[in-house]
Amino acid sequence: MLKVNQLTKTYDKIKAVDNISFHVKDGEIAVLLGPNGAGKSTTIKSIAGLLRYDGDIIINDMPNKSIEAKRIFGYVPEAPAVFDMLTIEEHIKYIASAYKMKNYKAKAKTLLEAFDLWDKKDKLGTSLSKGMKQKVSICCALLFEPRVILFDEPMIGLDPKAIKTLKDAFLKLRNSGCTILISTHIIDSVEEVWDRALIMKDGKIVLSRTREELANNNESLEDIFFHVTEGSL
Repeated sequence: MLKVNQLTKTYDKIKAVDNISFHVKDGEIAVLLGPNGAGKSTTIKSIAGLLRYDGDIIINDMPNKSIEAKRIFGYVPEAPAVFDMLTIEEHIKYIASAYKMKNYKAKAKTLLEAFDLWDKKDKLGTSLSKGMKQKVSICCALLFEPRVILFDEPMIGLDPKAIKTLKDAFLKLRNSGCTILISTHIIDSVEEVWDRALIMKDGKIVLSRTREELANNNESLEDIFFHVTEGSL
């Protein structure tokens, strides 16, 4: 479970995120949508504990910046973060060590094979394309089987096969009871997988709908997105 309560983040007196509250349940995929500059990445970075902010963020009943919360929390940033002088395999070993995983090699091989990285596991980070770096970042975040995971624009730079593999991973995570939040401005990229849509504009959550609620109102996510971000509620 992820709970965000009255989150506010201000830069030079400008509120990038303005007193927003929402929650994502266990076994639920929520998508955080909005145009560029809406406050999505600031929200994600706040949840990840990378920014100072006002408000409360709770991960499975624990403060998001606590060690206990970080042990069950995964994060895939918009800009892939890899070490230039570590190989792909060494990245995996590093994460396994950080989370004190002993029996990780079978899971690591499964992930690397799924994302077409197994035969490239000896390549250094500096030699990887942006798409390959993104896949390494995803594999590292999935390795320790987090209970809450955030993805910030995860499809950017991925090839079609990797996108399909990632979508399959979303569904497996949901079926395992994981809480998933995906930030994106590309609605089509998450159309098949989301359960709850949170739409941001000017630092505020302007709409929250479940898939069932939209279906009951004969609304499409794309139509409602443009209505609330470009029209009037």
